Amino acid sequence: MKIAVIGAGAIGAYVGAKLSAAGEDVALVARGKHLRAIQERGVTVRSDEREFTAHPVATDDPAVIGPVDLVLITLKAHSLPEMAPRLNPLLSSDTPLVIGQNGIPWWYFQNHGGPLEGLRLETTDPEGKLAATVETRRVIGCVINCSTVISEPGVIVHVGGNHFPIGELDGSVSDRCRRISAVFQQAGLKCPIRKRIRHDIWVKLLGNVAFNPLSALTRATLEQMTQDPAVRTLIRAIMEEIEGVGRAIGMETDIPIDKRLEAAARVGAFKTSMLQDLEAGKPLELEPIVGAVVELADRLGISIPHTRTIYASTRLLEKVVVRSSV
Repeated sequence: MKIAVIGAGAIGAYVGAKLSAAGEDVALVARGKHLRAIQERGVTVRSDEREFTAHPVATDDPAVIGPVDLVLITLKAHSLPEMAPRLNPLLSSDTPLVIGQNGIPWWYFQNHGGPLEGLRLETTDPEGKLAATVETRRVIGCVINCSTVISEPGVIVHVGGNHFPIGELDGSVSDRCRRISAVFQQAGLKCPIRKRIRHDIWVKLLGNVAFNPLSALTRATLEQMTQDPAVRTLIRAIMEEIEGVGRAIGMETDIPIDKRLEAAARVGAFKTSMLQDLEAGKPLELEPIVGAVVELADRLGISIPHTRTIYASTRLLEKVVVRSSV
């Protein structure tokens, strides 16, 4: 299968390297020092199990790749509006887009079938640019349950997790999902097909809304946050608020909060992606992760005071620390 990975940072380069090592025809779209390192030396993946180096094609221009069988998008959500118009050279008439992003994706209420069918959130799709540019029929949802870090340009450390559930927006089990799942699993990537991919998205969102902004504000790891009694109480309160918003749109999470907290504690001294971005001086994924929930709660008339406070504080942090340094 010919595959283009858009946004080959820590996650994208890891997945691309695994697929390439398994014999798939992979092209990575990356940038900067990371791109140059991949072009010169390939992608090296290090984990507790083994170390290997793959040599996929790497470029910063999707147009040089040409039409592919699959586009895997692992860009941060705020980078997608700029990239979306540049995807066209990759697309044949039936090329699917597997989109794995944190937070509530722009397509979440497309083919939803509920009372919020077609709802567009300004925080996830400002001015409707993505809805106007990307054909919804191409989209396959994906939830990335995998932790990786770029230890140096071209070198990926796999910290844990290897789970990439996918699903059609209408809940069907399609032939294209079966093909993608088979290719991923052949490469050693767990890729179950979900009939309720939005449920998987909401389960991950529950943790991200609580842990990501708090880690940015405190510079704390998952272990440090879950071991501090006062912060643990705050995390619980935020998770309860997110569960309430979820129930209002028919999204029940079946994992108890205590279980989520214990799972986070077991990850140990790991920095969330938002904290990693803050330390690197990069824009934060605040709007699709937290802002989208606040916007949705406002539309539904649901009070989420703890989440709203963390959102306001982290927005100011980004403005003062990140944007002022650019």
